Amino acid sequence: MTDLAVVDAYWRAANYLSAGQIYLLDNPLLTEPLAVEHVKPRLLGHWGTTPGLNFLQAHLNRVIRDRSTPVLFVTGPGHGGPALLANTWLEGSYSEVDPAVAQDLDGMRALFRQFSFPGGVPSHAAPQVPGSIHEGGELGYSLAHAYGAAFDNPDLVVACVIGDGEGETGPLAASWHANKFLDPVHDGAVLPVLHLNGYKIANPALLARIPHDELDALLRGYGHAPYYVEGDDPAAMHARMAEVLDEVFDEITRIQRTARRGAATGRPRWPMIVLRSPKGWTGPSEVDGTPVVGTWRAHQVPLAGVRENPRHLRQLESWLRSYRPDELFDADGRPRPEVTALVPDGPLRMGATPHANGGLLLRDLRLPGARAHAVGVSAPGASSTEPTRVLGRMLREVMALNEAARDFRLFGPDEVASNRLDAVYEVTGKQWQSEVLPVDEHLVPDGRVIEVLSEHLCQGLLEGYLLTGRHGVFTCYEAFTHIVDSMVNQHVKWLKTHRALPWRRPVASLTYLLSSHVWRQDHNGFSHQDPGFIDHVMNKDPEVVRVYLPPDANTLLVVGDECLRGRDKVNVIVAGKNESPDWLSVEDAVVHCARGAGIWEWAGTEDGVAEPDVVLACAGDAPTLEVLAAASLLREHLPELRVRVVNVVDLMRLLPDTEHPHGMADAEFDSLFTRDRPVVFAYHGYPWLIHRLTYRRANHHNLHVRGYKERGTTTTPFDMLVLNDLDRYRLVIDVIDRVPGLGSRAARVRQAMVDQRHRHHDWIRATGEDLPEVREWTWA
Repeated sequence: MTDLAVVDAYWRAANYLSAGQIYLLDNPLLTEPLAVEHVKPRLLGHWGTTPGLNFLQAHLNRVIRDRSTPVLFVTGPGHGGPALLANTWLEGSYSEVDPAVAQDLDGMRALFRQFSFPGGVPSHAAPQVPGSIHEGGELGYSLAHAYGAAFDNPDLVVACVIGDGEGETGPLAASWHANKFLDPVHDGAVLPVLHLNGYKIANPALLARIPHDELDALLRGYGHAPYYVEGDDPAAMHARMAEVLDEVFDEITRIQRTARRGAATGRPRWPMIVLRSPKGWTGPSEVDGTPVVGTWRAHQVPLAGVRENPRHLRQLESWLRSYRPDELFDADGRPRPEVTALVPDGPLRMGATPHANGGLLLRDLRLPGARAHAVGVSAPGASSTEPTRVLGRMLREVMALNEAARDFRLFGPDEVASNRLDAVYEVTGKQWQSEVLPVDEHLVPDGRVIEVLSEHLCQGLLEGYLLTGRHGVFTCYEAFTHIVDSMVNQHVKWLKTHRALPWRRPVASLTYLLSSHVWRQDHNGFSHQDPGFIDHVMNKDPEVVRVYLPPDANTLLVVGDECLRGRDKVNVIVAGKNESPDWLSVEDAVVHCARGAGIWEWAGTEDGVAEPDVVLACAGDAPTLEVLAAASLLREHLPELRVRVVNVVDLMRLLPDTEHPHGMADAEFDSLFTRDRPVVFAYHGYPWLIHRLTYRRANHHNLHVRGYKERGTTTTPFDMLVLNDLDRYRLVIDVIDRVPGLGSRAARVRQAMVDQRHRHHDWIRATGEDLPEVREWTWA
């Protein structure tokens, strides 16, 4: 057989296996006439995009085998699961990770039965599918994942299929610009394949309906050189795709060789492919006299009534037999050697590539540790620093220590310097392949910082980088991390499933550093004031998510170091960038972060004998400052009051130990917060989250939480706290109102606190700055 004949046989086999997954419970090789009992009772899955995906994989197999080029296959079309399962079964990689789905008749039956079936596998390219790093259920992220996978992977080609629907999404539109960052010297290549089959679920696809010259101009405007494979005749399409792939891979090789010998000038114009084929190609052309192939009707299940309609059942059998399965599989259900003759060997198989199981390639980062960059603290609050600037110095050393390995990157939407992490520019620059002007700073072709003003793109690039075995951090303004809410949903779900698969190895954790947070967005105003990303993350799987609120620079270093060492987690760190007091020495910070929550004895006025009269709790840097200021006021005005100060750095500690690995048993929680004393809790975000985390605790009825209440504007830093009743004066009032018997004795103190809030109001409107006693306050 010629190579193209083998490609066609493989394609037919993959199409047969894909259709079989959607329809068949039994009789996998049609060795007897198809009967109703052979068909699944619920027909789930998507056929429309599947033949095109199978077509591409068949042809890529030939290229990989001929060139020994590692290829990672990323599929953007949302419901391409049947194709990836079919191909990994054909090449043998699926049976290696799941021996119950062997390459034989019983294994084929299991492959068919498990698809979109209770206890089986989903219809997307989920973690259960070897060779996949991209789930595809939510559209828009395939190209970002592909470029993230290519960074610092110089020998890898990532073939990324972009479907009709995905081509209309905002994240995908931004992702076309990722080629402006790709370094042909140190990075691999991305081969985008825009797969236009004309329709989405029920509507025409925009990119499939615009004129050819308009589409071509768009793609060239994005910086690509497009190659076209268009038609519906299999023989002609096979010939054209083989020709184009050879040209494209030759061009990728030429670009990289030119750059790697130092002869490149300017940003390369990378090739891409436009594949235009009918939706549902090779499926039923008509059903009940209505066109199906090439229409939106082919999107899901082309023949939906096969169990009720005998004519549909006969048509399904005819369709399946059109692939001539007896030519493709032997009597035992094994693919015939001539079908798999072009399948690459070992890890070159797309389902077996270690790049799709990044933990196989992952190396531990070389880390300096928190102590190497710690701030000296002679006494709590005696000095002040910019916490994220201190962290930036540690990240600078992480960059330096891992420079040779090139497996650590920083991603951010134009905010690395704004968030005070610019020390990293002392050892690396911002990767940039476009024009550089004399006024520009830190732009280099091979930098390991990616800044692009699309949170979607930053998130997608980092996910692709992590899932292929590297490390990274995403730094972002707190309010705008919401832009990737849905993306973090998908990543958490991926990690949750991935963790349960013994053949998938752990990958580095995804760490968010959220600075420019709600309490110091006084200059940008209400639009920039939103701490709700924490709430969103806290809804996710407790085995995967972690949220940290370090109160000062040294605790930020300790938390940051811990997150960089982690595996299979999503970490959220919220830390301020503005100058703030240093509360803990690094040794105390290590102990405190290990606890996750603890009593700051130096801040309270307990006598160590009786229980406190009140607990002042805090989580977050601004709330911690206000709690300590409130504790200082209580010591001054009500010295007989026994006050306990509890700081929470790991928010998950508030959960019961039955709900989260970091959670506290009731006895431990009660020892910190008491069982019957008032607790005034100053929290960084929306107050009801603390109630939700603690509602089962014995003392929940005594818990009063202050936090962000959607009161914001352009104002002074302290006024933001006053607007939301999180200021020190309000906290003192809360204590007086809640400690039994204190109200009448402390009436004058309460009145003084109310007066101070009024004085603050008048002062900032007269001067434009906070009260001197607030601006100049220090712990004593």
